[in-house]
Amino acid sequence: MNALTPWAVSACSELTHSAPALFAQSVDGFTFLVTHTADSLWIIAEMPNGGRMAFRAAYSPGSSLKITDSHMLEQGVELQLSSDIGAYVATVTIDREQVVPVLRYTTTLTPAKDLLVSFWPRDVLATGKSNNPEYTAGKIHARQQGTRSGFLYMTMTRPRSASILYLQNLTALADYCEQTQTSCAGTVGGEWPELGFALPPAKDKPLPAGKEVCICDALVAFDPQFPDEEPALVRQYLELLGRLYLLLPKPDTLYRDWPVVLSKGLHDLIDSPGCWSQVAGHQYFNAYVSDYKTPPEIMVQLAILLPLLDYVEWNKSELKVMKTIRENLSTFYDEKLGTIRRWLPAAADKLEAEEEQKHPDVMDSWYLHHPLLNLARLALKGDKEAARLFTDSAEFAIKVAHHFNYHWPVFYNMKTLEVIKAETAEGKGGEKDVAGLYAHVMLQAWELTDEKRYLREAEQAAKTLEGYGFEVFYQANNTAFSAAALLRLYKITQNELYLHLSNMCLASIFQNTQLWDCNYGHGKHFSTFFALYPLNDAPYTAAYEEQEVFCALHDYLKHADGVPVLPSIRILTAEYIRYLVYRAVYYYPTMLPKEMLADKPKVGELDNKLWIALEDLQDGWLKSGTVGQEVYGAGNAFGILPRHYMLVPDEEFMVYVDYPTAGFNARKGQNIHFQVLGDSRLQCRMMIVRAAEAKLPKLTVTLGGSSREIKGNSTEDGNMEYIIHGDQQVHISWPK
Repeated sequence: MNALTPWAVSACSELTHSAPALFAQSVDGFTFLVTHTADSLWIIAEMPNGGRMAFRAAYSPGSSLKITDSHMLEQGVELQLSSDIGAYVATVTIDREQVVPVLRYTTTLTPAKDLLVSFWPRDVLATGKSNNPEYTAGKIHARQQGTRSGFLYMTMTRPRSASILYLQNLTALADYCEQTQTSCAGTVGGEWPELGFALPPAKDKPLPAGKEVCICDALVAFDPQFPDEEPALVRQYLELLGRLYLLLPKPDTLYRDWPVVLSKGLHDLIDSPGCWSQVAGHQYFNAYVSDYKTPPEIMVQLAILLPLLDYVEWNKSELKVMKTIRENLSTFYDEKLGTIRRWLPAAADKLEAEEEQKHPDVMDSWYLHHPLLNLARLALKGDKEAARLFTDSAEFAIKVAHHFNYHWPVFYNMKTLEVIKAETAEGKGGEKDVAGLYAHVMLQAWELTDEKRYLREAEQAAKTLEGYGFEVFYQANNTAFSAAALLRLYKITQNELYLHLSNMCLASIFQNTQLWDCNYGHGKHFSTFFALYPLNDAPYTAAYEEQEVFCALHDYLKHADGVPVLPSIRILTAEYIRYLVYRAVYYYPTMLPKEMLADKPKVGELDNKLWIALEDLQDGWLKSGTVGQEVYGAGNAFGILPRHYMLVPDEEFMVYVDYPTAGFNARKGQNIHFQVLGDSRLQCRMMIVRAAEAKLPKLTVTLGGSSREIKGNSTEDGNMEYIIHGDQQVHISWPK
């Protein structure tokens, strides 16, 4: 039996004697009833096999809650209520246009007096058919952590009834948080049978009397399917999330002038002394601005070099700084161990071991594989020195993989392979997604050498990921690289296991996103919608990991051509990319007010005039840049331009689309064709961006097989803007 709080006991007693339903709607085996008790407005969801859950749309302590008016809507009802603490407006709708029904309830409160909300009960109660929640049972598969999306993914197991994805639109709570100086962090959770959202307690700052404020905006998807195995569970989560995402209110985006941002960032990256260190006559990038204490790291050098390479290949230019980086890569190689090292050997004596990993011989598991991934990318482009470093180091990586049986710890000693730190937290295991990152590296080795043993290594590692479910995520970029590698393995072998594991990695990524905009406190100055957290317990989002996930998802979509990828994955990947292109500019401190930046970062210095990205953007009540200004996050703009700006041969304009695209074909002096990816139910932005002094020709834009021209709008900068949809063919022509 479940133990209950007094509020749950009282609620069940009231529900047993509740008034007749004010509204009822049945759809696909589910019935939704709106009723009220002395202190609450409830939506009762009657589910298959006797399952029953109650959703509290309004609450007022005591027994004074009364309905004063109601209006029927096309898909539901709007109710006005009064109570001692104030007036409520609650809107309840049932969306039944797709495969599974979605309940949405939105509530506003106008306090009668200045109101301190010291406690608020959660809004979901698994009551069971007889209003006895103590006899129900369920399993919570995933839930909100920190300031991530306010969600719960769960199944009711007694009675064996249905699966539910609950999502609170926390964007709507901004006014409440601003007025009470509270945060949306950890507001969705609870333990069975009392679950869902609770208003964050306001102990010092009251809600002002007479001012309407939203206190709830919940979307709940119901599925009668009851998946018992991991592949079906992951697939259901993704499908339900895609279903809710289409209905979730989303903020508008604006065009960002990334060519200008890139130009400023490139200047500061090359010319700012704080970005560089010199060791034994060689120049290296610092990890953080003005961090001269920490030795150079190979990951940092390559994390900057590869985006620069993307950029110069795109615009067919040259950058001298790339030669500087390339010439120094071999200085990280250890002949005795037969592998590259994380820390520059010539400066390793600077390490003071103030942290576990800051020791010359200590390796953070993912740090070995990430540079190998980038060395392989260079090698596959014909770089012979990178190929030598990669193939020479690959054998050490295989040795380590075999030693740990493809289950990597957090830290180990490179010389002895002794485990320094086994688990991320007690009982949580090591860096789980390193197996997928290792598979990615082995696939690159196979592609480079055509040796089948590397393909076998990739498969062996990939199979160890089975069973991790939503816990596979250790670090965002590595999990995203894993998803793409597993998709490639599926295409090579046609083994369905790898497609499932790829889905699992993506599900874990989207679980760690923030599907709401933090518009309170400092959050009013930057966008957070669809931001991704670098670690599963990180309190902030980070520039470097987001930039690499952005690139990895582009790579995933390239490999997804012709693969039966879930429609929800196509929706969510395209939308993550679109919002990243919009909000990534806020990682630059130049775009933020100085008062919201940390006075002294943990590492190095913070120069708010430099176009070098902050590592961290925090919750609205906290200052950002607390970790430092990360030089290795400089790839931001260099990754965006080649993937979203399409160069037109012999013309003085580019085509920009904030969705991912494929198949760009520009016929000289005639027309352009390309495919916009994503989903046709969602919009994206296309811009025709002119060169500085040029004038755009008369453009004709048509979609798909239609000859009907779509009209754009001229911008103040002389560009042309078009709002189009995903999953469309775009044709652009102009006079010869």
